[in-house]
Amino acid sequence: MGLEDEIDELREEIQSTPYNKSTEAHIGRLKSKLAEKKEKLENQSSAGGGTGYSVEKSGDATVALVGFPSVGKSTLINALTNAQSDVGDYEFTTLNVNPGMLKHRGANIQILDVPGLIEGAASGRGGGREVLSVVRTADLVVFVLSVFEIDQYDRLAHELYENKVRLDTTPASVSITKDHTGGLRVTTSDDVTMENETIKDVLREHGYVNAEVTVRGDVSIDELIDSIMDNRVYLPSIVSVNKADLIDEEYLPTVKDDLRTHDIDPEEAIFISAEEELGLDGLKERIWEKLGLIRVYMDKPGRGVDYEEPLVLPPASTIEDACLDIGGDEFLDRFRFARVSGDSAKHNDQQVGKTHELADEDVLRIIVRK
Repeated sequence: MGLEDEIDELREEIQSTPYNKSTEAHIGRLKSKLAEKKEKLENQSSAGGGTGYSVEKSGDATVALVGFPSVGKSTLINALTNAQSDVGDYEFTTLNVNPGMLKHRGANIQILDVPGLIEGAASGRGGGREVLSVVRTADLVVFVLSVFEIDQYDRLAHELYENKVRLDTTPASVSITKDHTGGLRVTTSDDVTMENETIKDVLREHGYVNAEVTVRGDVSIDELIDSIMDNRVYLPSIVSVNKADLIDEEYLPTVKDDLRTHDIDPEEAIFISAEEELGLDGLKERIWEKLGLIRVYMDKPGRGVDYEEPLVLPPASTIEDACLDIGGDEFLDRFRFARVSGDSAKHNDQQVGKTHELADEDVLRIIVRK
């Protein structure tokens, strides 16, 4: 029996086993075996080689447009950026990953128009693994759905999940420290409902024999396995609904009902028309909000505050991060102190050290050794 057959059998057994306290440990073992075999199959497939896609990340953040073929991604990236992606009224128009640069609020945001996904992409169909590997490197996923095919969302989300992309969530709080003796010692917080023996069974399936394990929060078996595998990517996402100009106003409630059916809040979805360039300002703003980038205006000696070209940093960046971005380790080594005005400061020109966390639109002056 081959690996693919073993994977199919495990999936069938998991689906046919009712979940309750008495079956929890058994399902945990099955899901752990499934994860290990899927990993083994993927590694075997990767060893066979392949062309793949390679896109050098640039700018202050990277956004991946994800959608099935012919949904309008190429038209959208052309409308948002300086890219020139081929557009046609047939499937598989985009054959390579096509990057463009969106300039918004002083930031340079790289937008990637990846080839349209098809079902089975995570298993390698249609070069899907190569496409999904590009998505994993992004900072934000933007789903591009047709207003007439909202059900595309579940299929796309499934392909991303199968390729270890976890959307709009954070890793479970699971700490594992290997040891040489003592067996598996599990400590859990009061809100953990999973049995300790289930946690131990899952760990054993992944080769753990001696370890100190701490679990906080009411984690699921899948979340526990994700923590153990340690190769999952956690990304925020946005849903954009394209071709909205093609529907009558009376059809809009139907679209919103379809969105709710797929657990998408209609108020959070961005309705756009890439062809007519409608709703794009709203999409740009939502991208900005989701990325959470920080603009820092540098107070430059003898030149004053530069409000035209801010230093753009990831969320929760510190003075140290700013120094590294400006001049690397050499500049950081010369750092003496900084003065900050803005939301992160207690008062204007507050003197701070390297660990001070910056806020959007702070004014920063860095004093360094000669």
